[in-house]
Amino acid sequence: MTITDKMLAGKEGRVGTMTFNNPARHNAVSLEMWQAGTRILEQFARDDDVRVLVVTGAGGKAFVSGADISKFEDERATREAVERYNAIGQGFYTALSTFPKPTIAAIQGYCIGGGLNLAIGCDLRFCTEGSRFALPAAKLGLGYGYAGLQRFIDTVGPAHTKDIFFSARQFGAAEALAMGVVNRVLPEAELRSFVKEYAGTIAENAPLTIAAVKQSAIEALKPESQRNLKLVADLVARCFASQDYIEGRNAFMEKRKPKFMGK
Repeated sequence: MTITDKMLAGKEGRVGTMTFNNPARHNAVSLEMWQAGTRILEQFARDDDVRVLVVTGAGGKAFVSGADISKFEDERATREAVERYNAIGQGFYTALSTFPKPTIAAIQGYCIGGGLNLAIGCDLRFCTEGSRFALPAAKLGLGYGYAGLQRFIDTVGPAHTKDIFFSARQFGAAEALAMGVVNRVLPEAELRSFVKEYAGTIAENAPLTIAAVKQSAIEALKPESQRNLKLVADLVARCFASQDYIEGRNAFMEKRKPKFMGK
């Protein structure tokens, strides 16, 4: 399905895909694209057929190269406009970081600014050998909110976060892997097939178990006083009370592949 001409959403089996489709500008993102992205996330979150979400960029040269600077005069020219833009952008990042199913960033080419923030908001990040990363806010005079910085710190730690933000420099895939920005680096020709296979593997696993793990990870990154441990306990209990738990045991004993229904 197409949400807008610059934001595409599709399904293959139990894997959903959200594609930033602005290759002429290296998939730079406008306000309209952030809004459309939030709608895509909301639709996939409600779709029980979708068990995994892959986020990627069109064109082969960029994942997402950040905000579309050509739109700044229209979208971020005044303080009020900046506040509106930030609120809409933060709404997208919140929807992504709290998305109830596993998310995978498939990165090829430039992953810059808001694109890097987008990737960090995903659960897993796989990139090609030629991918390039940067967070150039300090070169543009942009303020960066607490929530975005916290996601970086939770993922790569404070030292690497300061390096990325203070220097605003570009770095390559090997350094991204060493810092923990990405989980794995792949040859250009292998990224798509690897991500498809990996996402398919997740989609075949027990969705109630994965949902419990995903929520536990979300709660673990909150301040202790804000963690909803009852919700986590309820999700774990739901796993043990499910038909999938019985199916998993039976499949193991019968030495066959389980067929999980999420019930």
